[in-house]
Amino acid sequence: MSRQRSKARSLAVQAIYQWQIAGQNVPDIVNQFLTEHADRKIDTDYFRELVEGVPGSLASLDASLSPHLDRSLESVDPVERAILRIGAFELARHPEIPYRVVINEAIELAKVFGGEQGHKYVNGVLDKAAKQLRPVEMAAQRQSS
Repeated sequence: MSRQRSKARSLAVQAIYQWQIAGQNVPDIVNQFLTEHADRKIDTDYFRELVEGVPGSLASLDASLSPHLDRSLESVDPVERAILRIGAFELARHPEIPYRVVINEAIELAKVFGGEQGHKYVNGVLDKAAKQLRPVEMAAQRQSS
Protein backbone atom coordinates (compact mmCIF):
# COMPACT_ATOMS: atom_id res chain seq x y z
CA MET A 1 0.00 0.00 0.00
CA SER A 2 2.74 2.51 0.89
CA ARG A 3 4.44 1.84 -2.46
CA GLN A 4 1.17 2.66 -4.22
CA ARG A 5 0.94 5.83 -2.12
CA SER A 6 4.48 6.82 -3.10
CA LYS A 7 3.54 6.40 -6.75
CA ALA A 8 0.40 8.46 -6.14
CA ARG A 9 2.54 11.25 -4.63
CA SER A 10 4.91 11.10 -7.60
CA LEU A 11 2.07 11.53 -10.07
CA ALA A 12 0.47 14.19 -7.87
CA VAL A 13 3.65 16.29 -8.03
CA GLN A 14 3.46 16.19 -11.83
CA ALA A 15 -0.28 16.94 -11.86
CA ILE A 16 0.01 19.86 -9.41
CA TYR A 17 2.98 21.20 -11.35
CA GLN A 18 0.81 21.13 -14.48
CA TRP A 19 -2.02 22.89 -12.63
CA GLN A 20 0.36 25.60 -11.34
CA ILE A 21 1.92 26.22 -14.76
CA ALA A 22 -1.00 25.75 -17.17
CA GLY A 23 -3.88 26.69 -14.89
CA GLN A 24 -6.03 23.85 -16.25
CA ASN A 25 -9.00 22.87 -14.18
CA VAL A 26 -8.29 20.21 -11.58
CA PRO A 27 -10.90 17.58 -12.60
CA ASP A 28 -9.51 17.58 -16.15
CA ILE A 29 -5.96 17.08 -14.88
CA VAL A 30 -7.06 14.27 -12.55
CA ASN A 31 -8.88 12.50 -15.37
CA GLN A 32 -5.97 12.98 -17.76
CA PHE A 33 -3.43 11.50 -15.33
CA LEU A 34 -5.64 8.61 -14.28
CA THR A 35 -6.30 7.77 -17.94
CA GLU A 36 -2.63 8.05 -18.95
CA HIS A 37 -1.46 5.96 -15.99
CA ALA A 38 -4.32 3.48 -15.76
CA ASP A 39 -1.88 0.58 -16.11
CA ARG A 40 0.22 1.64 -13.09
CA LYS A 41 -0.52 0.40 -9.62
CA ILE A 42 -1.16 3.59 -7.69
CA ASP A 43 -3.45 4.54 -4.84
CA THR A 44 -5.88 6.40 -7.08
CA ASP A 45 -8.00 7.67 -4.18
CA TYR A 46 -4.94 9.19 -2.54
CA PHE A 47 -3.77 10.70 -5.83
CA ARG A 48 -7.19 12.27 -6.31
CA GLU A 49 -7.22 13.57 -2.73
CA LEU A 50 -3.81 15.23 -3.14
CA VAL A 51 -4.50 16.78 -6.54
CA GLU A 52 -7.92 18.07 -5.51
CA GLY A 53 -6.93 18.90 -1.92
CA VAL A 54 -3.89 21.06 -2.60
CA PRO A 55 -5.68 23.61 -4.84
CA GLY A 56 -8.72 23.43 -2.54
CA SER A 57 -6.61 24.33 0.52
CA LEU A 58 -4.13 26.61 -1.20
CA ALA A 59 -4.48 29.66 1.06
CA SER A 60 -3.96 27.73 4.30
CA LEU A 61 -1.15 25.58 2.83
CA ASP A 62 0.70 28.61 1.49
CA ALA A 63 0.21 30.41 4.81
CA SER A 64 1.77 27.45 6.65
CA LEU A 65 4.77 27.41 4.29
CA SER A 66 5.47 31.13 3.74
CA PRO A 67 7.00 31.93 7.18
CA HIS A 68 9.63 29.24 6.58
CA LEU A 69 10.76 30.38 3.13
CA ASP A 70 13.71 32.61 2.30
CA ARG A 71 11.79 34.12 -0.64
CA SER A 72 8.21 34.43 -1.86
CA LEU A 73 6.44 31.15 -2.54
CA GLU A 74 5.84 32.20 -6.13
CA SER A 75 9.59 32.52 -6.69
CA VAL A 76 10.26 28.98 -5.45
CA ASP A 77 10.92 26.55 -8.30
CA PRO A 78 7.48 25.31 -9.48
CA VAL A 79 8.39 21.64 -8.97
CA GLU A 80 9.62 22.28 -5.45
CA ARG A 81 6.57 24.47 -4.79
CA ALA A 82 4.32 21.54 -5.77
CA ILE A 83 6.28 19.19 -3.48
CA LEU A 84 6.14 21.66 -0.58
CA ARG A 85 2.39 22.08 -1.01
CA ILE A 86 1.83 18.31 -1.04
CA GLY A 87 4.02 17.96 2.05
CA ALA A 88 2.15 20.71 3.88
CA PHE A 89 -1.17 19.13 2.88
CA GLU A 90 -0.10 15.76 4.27
CA LEU A 91 1.24 17.31 7.47
CA ALA A 92 -2.00 19.23 7.98
CA ARG A 93 -4.55 16.63 6.86
CA HIS A 94 -2.98 13.23 7.53
CA PRO A 95 -1.87 13.01 11.16
CA GLU A 96 -1.82 9.20 10.81
CA ILE A 97 1.24 9.51 8.56
CA PRO A 98 4.28 10.25 10.76
CA TYR A 99 5.80 13.64 9.96
CA ARG A 100 9.15 11.98 9.23
CA VAL A 101 7.52 9.85 6.54
CA VAL A 102 5.89 12.93 4.98
CA ILE A 103 9.20 14.79 4.94
CA ASN A 104 11.18 11.80 3.66
CA GLU A 105 8.72 11.22 0.81
CA ALA A 106 8.98 14.91 -0.12
CA ILE A 107 12.79 14.74 -0.08
CA GLU A 108 12.72 11.71 -2.38
CA LEU A 109 10.35 13.50 -4.79
CA ALA A 110 12.63 16.55 -4.79
CA LYS A 111 15.63 14.34 -5.61
CA VAL A 112 13.75 12.90 -8.60
CA PHE A 113 11.98 16.01 -9.91
CA GLY A 114 13.63 19.04 -8.31
CA GLY A 115 16.82 20.98 -8.79
CA GLU A 116 20.22 19.73 -7.66
CA GLN A 117 19.94 21.08 -4.10
CA GLY A 118 16.13 21.15 -4.06
CA HIS A 119 15.80 18.26 -1.66
CA LYS A 120 17.75 20.16 1.01
CA TYR A 121 15.47 23.18 0.63
CA VAL A 122 12.33 21.02 0.78
CA ASN A 123 13.68 19.25 3.87
CA GLY A 124 14.42 22.51 5.69
CA VAL A 125 11.08 24.14 4.90
CA LEU A 126 8.94 21.10 5.73
CA ASP A 127 10.87 20.43 8.94
CA LYS A 128 10.04 23.96 10.12
CA ALA A 129 6.43 23.66 8.91
CA ALA A 130 6.07 20.35 10.79
CA LYS A 131 6.95 22.12 14.06
CA GLN A 132 3.96 24.41 13.43
CA LEU A 133 1.55 21.83 11.96
CA ARG A 134 2.47 18.90 14.24
CA PRO A 135 3.66 20.42 17.53
CA VAL A 136 2.54 17.49 19.73
CA GLU A 137 4.18 14.86 17.51
CA MET A 138 7.37 16.92 17.20
CA ALA A 139 7.57 17.43 20.97
CA ALA A 140 7.02 13.72 21.62
CA GLN A 141 9.73 12.88 19.09
CA ARG A 142 12.22 15.24 20.76
CA GLN A 143 11.52 13.74 24.21
CA SER A 144 12.04 10.17 23.01
CA SER A 145 15.35 10.88 21.24
